[in-house]
Amino acid sequence: MLSIDERWDLIDKISKKTVKFGKYKHTLKDAVGELTVKPLTGIPVAVAVLYGFWSVFSSFAGFCTDGFLVKIFDGYWLPWLQNIFPGGLHNWLYNLMVDAGHIENGVLVPSDNCFEAFGVLTSGLFVPFGVVLPAVFIFYLMMTLLEDIGYLPRLAVLIDTVLHKIGLHGYAIVPTILGFGCNVPAVTATRILETKKQRFMMMTLLGIFIPCGAQLGIMEEVIPDTMGFVILYLLFGYFVFGFILNKIIPGKSPEILIDIPPYQRPTIHNVRKKVWIRVSGFLKVAVPFVILGCLIVGVMYITGFMDWLANALSPLLTNWFGVPKETVGPLVAAFMRKDLAVAQLSAIEMTKYQMITSVVLVSIYFPCLATFIMILKEGGKELLGSLAALVASVFIFGGLIHLIWILLGVA
Repeated sequence: MLSIDERWDLIDKISKKTVKFGKYKHTLKDAVGELTVKPLTGIPVAVAVLYGFWSVFSSFAGFCTDGFLVKIFDGYWLPWLQNIFPGGLHNWLYNLMVDAGHIENGVLVPSDNCFEAFGVLTSGLFVPFGVVLPAVFIFYLMMTLLEDIGYLPRLAVLIDTVLHKIGLHGYAIVPTILGFGCNVPAVTATRILETKKQRFMMMTLLGIFIPCGAQLGIMEEVIPDTMGFVILYLLFGYFVFGFILNKIIPGKSPEILIDIPPYQRPTIHNVRKKVWIRVSGFLKVAVPFVILGCLIVGVMYITGFMDWLANALSPLLTNWFGVPKETVGPLVAAFMRKDLAVAQLSAIEMTKYQMITSVVLVSIYFPCLATFIMILKEGGKELLGSLAALVASVFIFGGLIHLIWILLGVA
């Protein structure tokens, strides 16, 4: 049995026989790599990259949705279904599959867009394909490019000091960024974190405070003017509750140990394959749950159960959170898909500040069913603790937002 010193001597002998040393040439690529890791130059670069990321994301998603898909769904698909589907506005099957209609001057009238129709064949298809697909595609394309170029490991090193304050390390940025695409692969990506404490914290923060690309796409469509407030609230909650969880959960948070590859040119084959795997995986998860969510919420409205639930929860929603009782429907739908829930919120009459609070509540109150199942698979023993943290964050954070609006005199 060799001692530690003898092992190092053996390693030194082997390296001298196998490793060849040449003259190092400092290239432009090396210089750029160093600049993106050092805080003084790396932080401005990171801000510029993330700003460019968001600008391209919102521009592309808006161009595809508003420029093409809205016109197709609202101008052709919805009118065609309203004409050929049997029944009409006073038929329950028609309401469930095509159009629930809305009240104008005491009269039930047909919807003129798929957002308000809430039918399985209208909203159930428009949300995943008309709004979400363009947003998710461009998100994963840009994410893959940053990953293959070699920038993400440098971003992890750069942000390590900040994340270490809440008990995580820099590589937690990877599941966090993945979560902005879809929380399901993000929960799986928590495996790269070393300790149970870090994985539990990351899964909890993902399920509560990180909106997926589908939800971001819907938010960009229905609340473009106030979306920044929602993101700021969620990021604030991410760090504050992360700090609290780090203090109350036992365990260690080791230092980051990460291999930083050189910058390289991404290959078309790798980018195409990764994007296809991620987008197709998202659609397999998203589309069934959106359709199921539309179906369940529609049945609850038709049977009157949703109205009963709204009346029962009205004191809590209006007094503690400051939102209308009608938000019960979107909160139920959010258990299936949060993007569907945000789309439903757009049809409820409320103030700008109530809308901000409602979207934040939809984001934090419970992970969607697919994410919930993934958390159960990855950390079943810690699930009850995660749910306890979730309930506490909803009541504390939701109540604080309402209090802020009251203090500002706008609630």
